Amino acid sequence: MGIKKFIKKVKSTLGLTDYEVESKKKALKDLLKKLNGRKKSIHKSLESDIKKKEKKELEEELEIVTCQIKKGKKILHDLYSNK
Repeated sequence: MGIKKFIKKVKSTLGLTDYEVESKKKALKDLLKKLNGRKKSIHKSLESDIKKKEKKELEEELEIVTCQIKKGKKILHDLYSNK
């Protein structure tokens, strides 16, 4: 997955509409920070007493966010190793 495609996908996942990119590395770091924040909020929501259907949806969202974090870290690592 390319960097631009990853950034576009994460922006849609996070619901960011007016997001400007200064550089690829900075954008990836910022998006990873927001994804980690989303992951923490999902964990907090899962700890609370919720319905089974909501819990399943949150677990699916957590899986997606975790996958995107892994992809983002890999892309960021590749950017730094290509200096």
